[in-house]
Amino acid sequence: MLALLVAAAFGVLVYAVTTLDDATKRERHAKAVTAQTLQLEKLVLDLDTGLRGYVLTGKRDLLEPWTSARAALPAKRDAFLDLASTSPGERERARTLVDEIQQYVAGYAEPVVQITETNPAASRTDIVRLEGARELADIRAGFASFLDKENTLAAARTSAAQRRSELAIITAVSGLVASALLIIGFGLYLARSIARPVREVADGAARLAGGDLTTRLDPQPHGVGEVEELTDAFNQMAQRLEASRRELEDQNERLRESERAKSELVSVVAHELRTPLASVIGFTSVLLQRDVTADQRREYLGIIEAQARRLGALVNDFLDVQRLEEGKLSISKELVDMGSVVREQTDLFAGQSPKHLLDVSLPKTPLPVHGDSNRLAQVVANLLSNAIKYSPQGGVVHVEGRRKNGVIRVSVQDEGVGIPKELQREIFGKFVRGHATAAGIEGSGLGLAISRSLVEAHGGSIDFESNGRGSTFWFEIPTATNG
Repeated sequence: MLALLVAAAFGVLVYAVTTLDDATKRERHAKAVTAQTLQLEKLVLDLDTGLRGYVLTGKRDLLEPWTSARAALPAKRDAFLDLASTSPGERERARTLVDEIQQYVAGYAEPVVQITETNPAASRTDIVRLEGARELADIRAGFASFLDKENTLAAARTSAAQRRSELAIITAVSGLVASALLIIGFGLYLARSIARPVREVADGAARLAGGDLTTRLDPQPHGVGEVEELTDAFNQMAQRLEASRRELEDQNERLRESERAKSELVSVVAHELRTPLASVIGFTSVLLQRDVTADQRREYLGIIEAQARRLGALVNDFLDVQRLEEGKLSISKELVDMGSVVREQTDLFAGQSPKHLLDVSLPKTPLPVHGDSNRLAQVVANLLSNAIKYSPQGGVVHVEGRRKNGVIRVSVQDEGVGIPKELQREIFGKFVRGHATAAGIEGSGLGLAISRSLVEAHGGSIDFESNGRGSTFWFEIPTATNG
């Protein structure tokens, strides 16, 4: 009777879990449809933004949002239609919305772009503007209607599933309560019949778990309660041993990490400091032991100064890493214009390599953030330095700063060697240099690690893209609210 009751209760529970799982899947699908809808709506707004910017100014670079959104639209549209096809009504609404977007793109936006290219004044008339505003308003109304119906349908499905699961859970709990009452009655019977021998077994197992290895268990009558108590006692022992082993393993892992860090530091210091030290010592010896011309002296002193500065930069990197790890690096919070910081750093790097051209794109208005201008400049300098170093053949380095969704985004794009896929997951780690050492590219492998810590200390984030040739690094800092 007890077995049947428990089996029935668990069967009902399985049904309840299945019902909840089905509701969860439907909810996840509804969220996915909503996300796809919002992404598609954003693409349409990007189309309109790029189109209006191009029509108003005639500048081709302002058409970039239109171009990007136009290229991404087919894939996003197909993904939206695939998701929004769980019912005929939903599929019909999705198809109607996609047709309106297609009509807007093919019937209005593309002709306006063509008109702007040939006759800009004609594309700026009120008729063109009002027609675009009307079509866009219809599309946005269609998005709002689609989302409303989708949310209503998802809420109805979830409510129905919730009601079914609640009923099943109540039934299952009732069965479990009845089972518990039967088990308690059976337990009371066992306690009265074999309580003393079971306690002796439990006491012996507890002493063994406490470290008394001389403890031996006397033969006891076999029974359910006895086995349960004995199992619990030995489980306690096993848990203590497992906890001790985990603690030892953690300590060993920390020791190994410490040894690896020391080895990496020694290796980097030995490699990175050897070359500049050799240059300083070598050219100093030449100046001390030989008679050289004034031009040669100036050249040698210039080399010594450059190598000394390189040594100083390496030492500063090591100190910054140590301070960041110890939490001792101070970050001031003041109003900073990231546009000025980017412009300052690009001016400093512009003349360092004749092979490279720095293309800077900044808005006319300030890019305000709260932070430490020196540390933010350090981040920008690290990204610019890497872009130049890792594109040894030269090329254009694109630097851009702009507002985006409540953050200030600064990006640096180069045309260099790129980052191998096997190194991309650990590129922000300390001493990660990949094939740079073999290629003769200088550096300590600390710049990106320091940059990530500094950006995160400002409440921001940093990331990159690299697809075989060239890399784009960017970071985002929250916009100053009073900026």
